[in-house]
Amino acid sequence: MKNIIKKIKEYNKIIITRHQRPDGDCVGASLGLREILKASFKDKEVKVLADDFAEGLNFIDYEDNNTCFTNIVYDENYYKDCLCIVVDTANTARISNKMYTFAKEIIKIDHHPNVEPYGVINWVEDERSSVCEMIAHFAKENREELVLTEKAAKLLFMGMVTDSGRFRFSSTSPETLKCAAYLLEKNLDLETLYANLYLKDYSSFKLQSEVYKKMKISKNGVAYIYIPKAMQDKYGLTPNEASLMVSSLDSIKGSLIWIAFIDNVDGSIRVRLRSRFLDINDIAVNYNGGGHGRASGATVYNLKEMRKLINDCDKKLKKFKEENTGWL
Repeated sequence: MKNIIKKIKEYNKIIITRHQRPDGDCVGASLGLREILKASFKDKEVKVLADDFAEGLNFIDYEDNNTCFTNIVYDENYYKDCLCIVVDTANTARISNKMYTFAKEIIKIDHHPNVEPYGVINWVEDERSSVCEMIAHFAKENREELVLTEKAAKLLFMGMVTDSGRFRFSSTSPETLKCAAYLLEKNLDLETLYANLYLKDYSSFKLQSEVYKKMKISKNGVAYIYIPKAMQDKYGLTPNEASLMVSSLDSIKGSLIWIAFIDNVDGSIRVRLRSRFLDINDIAVNYNGGGHGRASGATVYNLKEMRKLINDCDKKLKKFKEENTGWL
């Protein structure tokens, strides 16, 4: 952390970027870090530059060209004298801003397994609940130099909440809650924050009812649902909104792996893989993806690949159940 602060002080221009298809942790970490750096080093130019944004997470700070979100600058010269900080991105293929390669130096801050180190500094702690937890810890441990604003605290808390499953996942540690407590010192309005995160439109509940009707379970307990474009159009949902339906399958006894397949606008099929008691990121890696041990993403391109992925999960779950006890 001290080396990162030292690097930040060396540069007048700092570009922050993140992974494609940003989630709460990704948005919270990138924008929260930007808010901290802008408040702490008022003479520096600090921007978040990415090629996509999360419309459903704009209740704290709108991600558009006029406020916090800025389209990618496609000019090599713009980056040549900057420090680029990449958050929440395990491998370079998923970095949203491909112009990062032209930055003078790169720093990686991440909580995924460090499968691909990149940059002059790699701060990776894969036992952390979120990168937002890491940034909160960063601010807490260096409070004599870093200013935590109320907006930064809101953004970081949002990312911690979403990536820890409201502090339910096994990655939640005593340090997680200490960091959350530090953020709460900014008198955050939790009722409004949780309402923005978890209240759903009526159409989402109608889709959820259809998910329960059409979900399937494999022989050994893999629960899964396929949400094609026609179903998304029927309820007026984006692929990202439809992907949230994976959480509808998370409480089935004996189903230790659950999956949502969602049609993307480009014809590919997004895969959201979740599990309890066993890791599934090794399977995600085989299908153009990766992530955490028990929360990963992948991409398949047809129904045949979808069935193969389900079969791979089913075989893994069968083996786990045969060799272990105590699971529910």
